[in-house]
Amino acid sequence: MAFPRRRNLYYHRLRPLVKVISAISGALLILFAVLSFLAPSPNESEHVHLRHHQTSFNAVVEDPVSNGDSVFHVPSSGGKVDRDIWSSRNAKFFYGCSNASPRFAKAEAVTHPKRYLAIATSGGLNQQRTGITDAVVAARILNATLVAPKLDQKSFWKDASNFSEIFNIDWFIASLSKDVKIIKQLPKRGGRVWTPYTMRVPRKCSERCYQNRVLPVLLKRHNAVQLNKFDYRLANKLDSELQKLRCRVNYHALKFADPILEMGKTLVHRMRMRRKHYIALHLRFEPDMLAFSGCDYGGGEKERIELGAIRKRWKTLHRNNPDKQRRQGKCPLTPEEVGLMLRALGYGSDVHIYVASGEVYGGEETLRPLKALFPNFYSKDTIATKEELEPFASFSSRMAALDFIVCDESDVFVTNNNGNMARILAGRRKYFGHKPTIRPNAKKLYRLFLSRRNMTWEAFASRVRTFQRGFMGEPKEVRPGRGEFHENPSTCICEDSEAREKAKTDSGHRKHGKSDDSSSKDVMVRDDPNDYDDNDEPQWPDMDEEEEDQSGPQQKLQYNITGSDYDAVISDEPELEEMLSD
Repeated sequence: MAFPRRRNLYYHRLRPLVKVISAISGALLILFAVLSFLAPSPNESEHVHLRHHQTSFNAVVEDPVSNGDSVFHVPSSGGKVDRDIWSSRNAKFFYGCSNASPRFAKAEAVTHPKRYLAIATSGGLNQQRTGITDAVVAARILNATLVAPKLDQKSFWKDASNFSEIFNIDWFIASLSKDVKIIKQLPKRGGRVWTPYTMRVPRKCSERCYQNRVLPVLLKRHNAVQLNKFDYRLANKLDSELQKLRCRVNYHALKFADPILEMGKTLVHRMRMRRKHYIALHLRFEPDMLAFSGCDYGGGEKERIELGAIRKRWKTLHRNNPDKQRRQGKCPLTPEEVGLMLRALGYGSDVHIYVASGEVYGGEETLRPLKALFPNFYSKDTIATKEELEPFASFSSRMAALDFIVCDESDVFVTNNNGNMARILAGRRKYFGHKPTIRPNAKKLYRLFLSRRNMTWEAFASRVRTFQRGFMGEPKEVRPGRGEFHENPSTCICEDSEAREKAKTDSGHRKHGKSDDSSSKDVMVRDDPNDYDDNDEPQWPDMDEEEEDQSGPQQKLQYNITGSDYDAVISDEPELEEMLSD
């Protein structure tokens, strides 16, 4: 009896404690339920975090990567930059000038009646364009009648088009009639087809070279000479009147045939209908180009095997040290790197991009990062129907001509290599108003891309803008006479000194008046040389370092080559040279 009584007394003493514990537990459960109801979901929390960054950067954050105290966030907007991203600062002070002077005799006065020059071009569309331009000048040097150039139909590009199917031949002949007499074909000789004597001249052949090598052949007994494989066969440095003739040919006489021109205009119109401004990007990220570069692009063993197999097709092509190639700026940027460069230069995700490119190595997987940065991504295949492109699709030069037109008309042109198309367009855009032409400073950007995860976006973008000074297509970026004439036609670029002086005067008045001088945009703007070192300026080789002796020894100037200068490929394998240089 004592044990049950003792147990009841024990339970009686614990009852108040149990009530207290139950009350506390109930309160905690109610508090937890209220907090769970009020707390945001995980997805909503992410959106709040994203909105915080949108407020901070006025942008959508893409793929933030943390590393210690620094976070690399790529904004969707271009941010604030100290320039108009769609025009060159000082373009208004320069203009193209290629008219002949009074001392340049008319063609009818100097052309020998029985002297004919024919040429056979080499390579793709743009390499042939340089040959055609130089052929007109060569005919003038020889005082010969030029036969309409034969286009290369047997090279890597395998395009069966003739001159009149690519270019407007009647316009070509008429517009140059005062400079050089041009005919469509050689006249018959004794009622039979006249077969000219064929020969070749060395690359970068000077005026004296033509007079010593070709003129004697014309004078002896032949009267008609055909120069084969006519590419880069004229010296870079010539008399100023001949340089201006080069410009008249390249920028005025060489118009595309009407079907190409009309389709090109249609493509440009469709880009303009989507957005007032657009960028044209010559990507050049084809497998053959990458194999030639000898660089690594992050594809691991699979990439090394695939590009190595392509390299084995060419006896003279060997794998270089990929790290050394990239350090020297000889590797094209990846599509993602091109996108990051453009964003840092002020181009936001709303910018429309037209891409001129062949087969991109890695396909859509390679393009995905660029498309994520710039979703408004177009090519001729996406803005034209298959039926519209059908007349051109079987001809590589005609398809290349369509890309040429859209790139030429773009507000900003970006080149990822320094081949013929890039060089010709760079020169053309300088001549017609210095429209922005961006060439990556690959040598400097290389290290920046490697270390970008260790810095903020603001620091990265600032350094990109610094490194790109001198690579943006601004007037006087390259000193006269440097580089290839087709890219830097300095003889044909004149400065409007009156406009510049007027701008300086107006600026002076504003400076001493109430206006804020810092807001003036009419003054000739020059970068502070202390902002970057000498290596930031593009350095160019002397393009007249001849491969063969022409008329005696010449003193050669030595220049370094920077950034993507795997151009003007000289190879024992012509097909490789033609494929890579255009």
